[in-house]
Amino acid sequence: MIRSTLLLLAASFGTAFAAPHLDEDALGKSLGGWQGKTATYSLSGSEYRTYKPEISPTPDGGLFVSIRIDHLRGLLSSNDHAVLEITILPNGQIASAQSTLALQGLSISSDLIRGSASAGAQVGGVGAAVKIGGDLVADLSSKLLREKIVEAGRVSFPAALRHNYNQLYQAIRTEDGKPVAPAAAPTPGAPAASAKEPEKSASTEPAKPAPVEAPKPAEGSELKMHAFGK
Repeated sequence: MIRSTLLLLAASFGTAFAAPHLDEDALGKSLGGWQGKTATYSLSGSEYRTYKPEISPTPDGGLFVSIRIDHLRGLLSSNDHAVLEITILPNGQIASAQSTLALQGLSISSDLIRGSASAGAQVGGVGAAVKIGGDLVADLSSKLLREKIVEAGRVSFPAALRHNYNQLYQAIRTEDGKPVAPAAAPTPGAPAASAKEPEKSASTEPAKPAPVEAPKPAEGSELKMHAFGK
């Protein structure tokens, strides 16, 4: 009896949350499509390359995702590199994120950005994910500014990391394949779906006036004509 109870408790703990997974095909499509193990795209006039993520399960049933991102600086310059690391909870929401930039021997690491419980509780975890991404970009951008980095592609490198972070969050799936991120809300001011015009019934159409006929002379009477003025 005790053994069966323990087994039921273990099973209930194991199924408390559906194990999340990352849809790599959806992630690659959002970045322009995988070409082998990488996807190349343009952001703010600069070229970047993202590698397929390295994924490993965490002891609590979540995921740890590591993505390498390159800033392509051209044939005559060495590329910059970045690593974006994201920890995903068993319920599919993002728990924390951290990143490191390598710019020709200069290494810049962000703080470990964690989500707050209050932000996550507001909109089912989306608020926490947005806050983590925003804080990560702000931390890296401030550290780049302190190093007096002014090259366009390097200044926008944190924004490229945020782009990858956002697309990765959209690619997180629950065990049954449903996206963790909610569907995008309709754009404010966008025209609503066109509805068919109601058919006009005969009763709603305005009545047409009956044609006015000229008065006919009475039968048996002569029609007399007189010259005008006489």
